[in-house]
Amino acid sequence: MTTFEYSALNRKGKKEQGLITADSKTAAGSLLRKKSVYLVSINEINAETTPSGAIGKLSDTGGILFSRISKSEISMMTRQLATLVSAGFNLIAALDTLILQTRSKSLIRVISKMKNAIEEGNSFSLALALYPSIFTPIYINMVKAGESSGTLDIVLERLADLMEAQEETRSKIQASLAYPVLMALVGIMVLLFLLTYIVPGLVGIFSDMNQTLPSPTQFLITVSGFLKSFWWVLVLIALMIITGFYLLKKTEKGAFFIDRTIFMLPKIGTLLKKSAAARFSRILGSLLEHGVPVLTALDIAKSIIGNRVLSGIITQAEIEVQQGEELGRALEQHRAFPPLATQMIKVGEKSGTLEKMLERTAIFYEKEVDTSLTAMTAMLEPVIILVMGVVVGFIVLSVCLPIFEMNQLVR
Repeated sequence: MTTFEYSALNRKGKKEQGLITADSKTAAGSLLRKKSVYLVSINEINAETTPSGAIGKLSDTGGILFSRISKSEISMMTRQLATLVSAGFNLIAALDTLILQTRSKSLIRVISKMKNAIEEGNSFSLALALYPSIFTPIYINMVKAGESSGTLDIVLERLADLMEAQEETRSKIQASLAYPVLMALVGIMVLLFLLTYIVPGLVGIFSDMNQTLPSPTQFLITVSGFLKSFWWVLVLIALMIITGFYLLKKTEKGAFFIDRTIFMLPKIGTLLKKSAAARFSRILGSLLEHGVPVLTALDIAKSIIGNRVLSGIITQAEIEVQQGEELGRALEQHRAFPPLATQMIKVGEKSGTLEKMLERTAIFYEKEVDTSLTAMTAMLEPVIILVMGVVVGFIVLSVCLPIFEMNQLVR
C-alpha cells in the first residue's frame, strides 16, 4: 500500500486536498471517483533519498507541515506501534495500519515517508532521523538500540510509557504554573506602567521645587529614566542571552557544561537527579525483566537520561560491569545517582531480584519527583506576591518620602 497526496474538485466545484492510501495511482483514482470527486492531480509521497540509498534532507514544505505534529500525537503513535509490533505485525504492516487509522494529515505524511524509506532498505532509526524536529535524539537512539538487540517492541512500549509520563508531568506543571505566571505578567506590566508613565510625572513636580530628594527617590528616578529611554537595551541583552544559550547548547562541550551546571543548583539539581534515577530504573528494570542482556539494557537506558553528565557516568559504569564489577558499586563510585538508588541496586544484585528492586526504586523516585514538583509550584504564588509587594512598596515609599519632607518644612 502506498500513500498519495491528491488535489481534486468536489460536486460543488470546490477544490480540496487530501491523502489516500492505495496500491497504485490508478487504484487511488478509482477510489476517489467512487466518492464523486474529480481528480486534478495526484502524487506519491516518497522519502527523499540520495543515489546510494542514504536518506536525504527534508523539503521545506514538509518541514512546515511536520511542525504541526504535537507530542501527544507522537506518544499515541508510539503506543499504537508498540502494540502492533508486540502482536506480531512486521514493521511495514504496522506502519500501514497506522496510516489507515491516523487522522492527522501531517503525521500520515511522516509515517508514509518513513515506511517508504524502510522499504528502500533503511533502518527504522534512520527513517526516524529524517525528522529531527519531531523525534528527539533519545527517541532515535532507543529505537536504534532496540533494533540492534532485537527488542524493538519492548523499547517502543517503554518509549510510550516515558512519553506519556512526561506529558502527564508537563500538564501538571502547566496547570500549577498558569495562575502564578499570569500574576507575574500582570505585575510586571503594572510596574512598567508605573515606572514609565506615572513616576516621571510625579518626579517632575519634585524637580520643579529644587528640593534635594531622598536616595530611594533618586534611585527610582534613575531606573524610570533608563527604562523610558533605553528599554531596547534590556530587550537586546535578553535576546543575546537566549541566543548565546541556544548556541552553547548546540555544541557538545557547551551542552555538557549546561548539564553539569544545572546539577549543581541546590533544589533543581536534586530534583533532576531523582527524575533521572526514576527513568533509569524504570527502563533498565523493564528491559532486564524481558531478557535483555545487562550491557545492552544499560546502553538503551543511558539514552533516555537526557543529561550528558549522567550518560557519561553510565557509559563508564557499563565498561566496569563488562570488566566484572557489580552495577551498584560502579554507579556508587561516581555518586551521580541518589544513594538510595545505588543501595537498592546493590541489594537487588546480591539477592537476585534486581528487576524488582529497580521497579521499586522507580516507583519511589517517581512519587518523590511528583511531590517535589507540587511543592515547588505551590511556593511560586506566595513568592511572586511577596516580590511584587516589596517592589510596589519601594515605589510608594520613594514617592511619599519627598512629600513627608515637604510637610516637615512647612511646619
